[in-house]
Amino acid sequence: QVQLVVSGGGLVQPGGSLRLSCAASGTIFGINIMGWYRQVPGKERELLASITSGGSTTYADSVKGRFIISRDNVKNTVYLQMNSLEPEDTAVYYCNVHQLYGDMRYWGKGTLVTVSS
Repeated sequence: QVQLVVSGGGLVQPGGSLRLSCAASGTIFGINIMGWYRQVPGKERELLASITSGGSTTYADSVKGRFIISRDNVKNTVYLQMNSLEPEDTAVYYCNVHQLYGDMRYWGKGTLVTVSS
């Protein structure tokens, strides 16, 4: 069983930066995709960025050029560097691991990011 521990949320002023981390414990088998999502009340969870075990990345238009996803395969950790934060980025952020073998998906507990002056 894979467990994901998320850290790094908090309060930041507009224009500021935060880095989220998501560490996976347990064994992830084979090719996998790690991703970051966010959700605000009343809206669906939104995929922000993903990165494959080979390092290929994708970004949602809403964060492209501002957020950077990266991963450390030795530490089984995925990061989200968030720059130029805007009040509209306020949300609960989640990480996800999609293990292609067996089509297994794991979620971490969300972390609240608040962008406000």
